[in-house]
Amino acid sequence: EVQLVESGGGSLQAGGSLRLSCTGSGFTFEDANMGWYRQAPGNECELVSTASVDGTTYYSDSVKGRFTISRDNAKNTMYLQMNSLKPEETAVYHCAADRAPLLEFGFGKTCPPPRLNYWGQGTQVTVGS
Repeated sequence: EVQLVESGGGSLQAGGSLRLSCTGSGFTFEDANMGWYRQAPGNECELVSTASVDGTTYYSDSVKGRFTISRDNAKNTMYLQMNSLKPEETAVYHCAADRAPLLEFGFGKTCPPPRLNYWGQGTQVTVGS
């Protein structure tokens, strides 16, 4: 059974930092492209960052320079270091994995993304003003 489990969410004040983790099982982690998404109530699903099997990374413009994605294939875990968090970044953060091309990670505006196979239940991040 494939599982993606996120952890590391919490409540903090604006300007603070958090590190999210996503641990995968039931599939070959090192062969999967990985991504982080977030969704706030009433908002579309937003692709935040991706980390490909070859180490290439992508960041949305809204988080570039503040967030860092990484992956440790030996631990089957992906991370998202989030710095200088803003209240508008309050959301449930989900991770996703698939052998599909990275282009598929950006398809659609719904969570979970319609073209990806593996999806985590999410971890809540709440940023106070």
